[in-house]
Amino acid sequence: MPELPEVETVRRSLEAAVHGARLARIEVRDRGFRHPVPASELAELAGGRIAALRRRGKVLLIDVEHATLEPRTVIVHLGMSGRMLFGAPGDPWATHEHVRFESDERIVRFVDPRRFGSVELTLTRDVERHDRVSYLGPEPLGAEFDGDYLHRITRKRRVAIRNFLLDGHNVAGVGNIYANESCFQAGVRPGRAAGRLSRDESERLAASVKRVLAQAIADGGSTLRDGGYTDSAGNAGWFQTRMSVYDRNGQPCRRCEAPIRHRVLGQRSAFFCPTCQR
Repeated sequence: MPELPEVETVRRSLEAAVHGARLARIEVRDRGFRHPVPASELAELAGGRIAALRRRGKVLLIDVEHATLEPRTVIVHLGMSGRMLFGAPGDPWATHEHVRFESDERIVRFVDPRRFGSVELTLTRDVERHDRVSYLGPEPLGAEFDGDYLHRITRKRRVAIRNFLLDGHNVAGVGNIYANESCFQAGVRPGRAAGRLSRDESERLAASVKRVLAQAIADGGSTLRDGGYTDSAGNAGWFQTRMSVYDRNGQPCRRCEAPIRHRVLGQRSAFFCPTCQR
């Protein structure tokens, strides 16, 4: 599932290629998602200009300015298998391609084999009130998320710290891969009750979240064995080669060589070193 580093990588690849481009047309081939794609409203954006590409958590925000319309924002959630891929005008529709954004020089395809993603539209001034955005906590790479914040909001919370980090209400978009890796870097077991973290552990964990996410973005995200994720140019990510615990059950810890362990927390896999993490 594309998580924050993958969505940020996609955002950056799109920004480099289509920021400022004029939208010649937006076509919708399939509206059948969890949230129906607003085909007619998207079509009205033809002639507009892509003014900005932003990200909030795992959500991609495409701001469009138009001569006759109030500024709109296309809200794209990649779901489990969604991708935003480049193509050329006139290319045939690809398998599992559902929405196509076409400029004068290129197209951007929204491809989603499992169809858990979404493409929605709102007024730009209403983005922060949209259902996909309004509940989100602070950005983990922003100044608001730090050790003081993490220690303060975890008090008296019994939920496992890994699950706490996955809850977008607490922090936006960390995702399971990077929550597991951050817990390892901080020396904190993913099943520890969030409220039992000391102030020092909270500082270490917040710093680890920032460090792990920054490295993952620099590596272009993670492309796992399913091979599903790529950036918009079709490039795979490389962070999976750095993973210390995620999906390494039974393999030796890269620090102490103890076998990595696996457990299920809240129906999601957690991985940890029984020696390095307490």
